Amino acid sequence: MMPMKQDKSNRIEIIDALRGLSVVLMVAYHLLYNLTAFLGAPQWFFSNPVFDILQPFFAGLFIFLSGISSRFSHSNVKRGLLALMIAAVITLVTSIIDMPIWWGVLHLLAFSMVFFGLTQKLWDMVPKTATPIIFLALLIAGAIAVGHIQVICEHPWLRYPVSMLGWRQAGFVSFDYFPIVPWLFVFLLGTWAGIYIRDRRLPGWFYEYNVPIFPKVGRKALIVYILHQPVLYGAVIGIRHLFF
Repeated sequence: MMPMKQDKSNRIEIIDALRGLSVVLMVAYHLLYNLTAFLGAPQWFFSNPVFDILQPFFAGLFIFLSGISSRFSHSNVKRGLLALMIAAVITLVTSIIDMPIWWGVLHLLAFSMVFFGLTQKLWDMVPKTATPIIFLALLIAGAIAVGHIQVICEHPWLRYPVSMLGWRQAGFVSFDYFPIVPWLFVFLLGTWAGIYIRDRRLPGWFYEYNVPIFPKVGRKALIVYILHQPVLYGAVIGIRHLFF
């Protein structure tokens, strides 16, 4: 989510471009949701086989890129705590407009940054050839566990933490929902790839290729994420009041 902390001259445009593309698609996805939910657009605008496939793919790419960015940060813990404070504001604002986001992508990324910052030394002790295998195994196992193991909490105070972990409970509502399991392991997989990108072990073209438009969006990803849904929601509600 937060751009890599590099000098402008040293930025890797492909990374910024992929992040920017992910953000643009996220905005488009939420716009179509708003049109469907508030303006009566056909349901297939938002829910269709193409989006059902593309949405988790590009969301995963966004989270993966954030993991890569963590290898460029001086303090992932501080960065994560800042993101967590912003996420708390997003929860407050979205609750006011009756579209609460209790555990969305920014909440997940904030948690992942802090988690990685606190455990980085342990992960760095694992052989680099084994790291992606471990993360992929945890990703697959986590997805299977969340999808096929039912967890029901009787205690109300546990329902939100368990929902944030990955087992969504009755009464938990979050219009943007990215649980820790399995998405944390996508982030961690990005931290592994980030080592090779940071150390410039990839072919030269990867660092020199110029991409139009999208890198500028990618560098403003956090601002776009914070502002896009209130702006879209306000615009759609305004149109509804004026024309319907």
